[in-house]
Amino acid sequence: MSELEVITPSKAAYKGKVKSVTVPGTQGNFQILENHAPIISSLEIGVIKIVEEDGKSLVFATSGGTVEVVENKITVLAETFESKDEIDAKRAEEAKRRAEERLAKRKIEKIDSLRAELALKRAINRLKILND
Repeated sequence: MSELEVITPSKAAYKGKVKSVTVPGTQGNFQILENHAPIISSLEIGVIKIVEEDGKSLVFATSGGTVEVVENKITVLAETFESKDEIDAKRAEEAKRRAEERLAKRKIEKIDSLRAELALKRAINRLKILND
């Protein structure tokens, strides 16, 4: 077993023994198991999947961050870490709609395209968690 700790800017979000953690790395998803080699990696917008020591699977939406693994201690510093129960479907749908509208207007209005694209990715990710 590995010890997992997830910390966000606003709270210590998770702490416990886990069988595995799958995170959205910058080069794609990767899984961390017991005795994983030491690593530090940045995380992208995506899903963090935790398999607890009793075999229970949990999924969380994240907006990115970093993960560090050293001697069976996994530390995730996440920008956000939201369970299905914490996601407001109406708010996520509205954020998706707003981002799509901004991106559709980018040729006629000066907008921050990168910011709109990231907002769209975050909204789609939250909706994905709700629909899985």
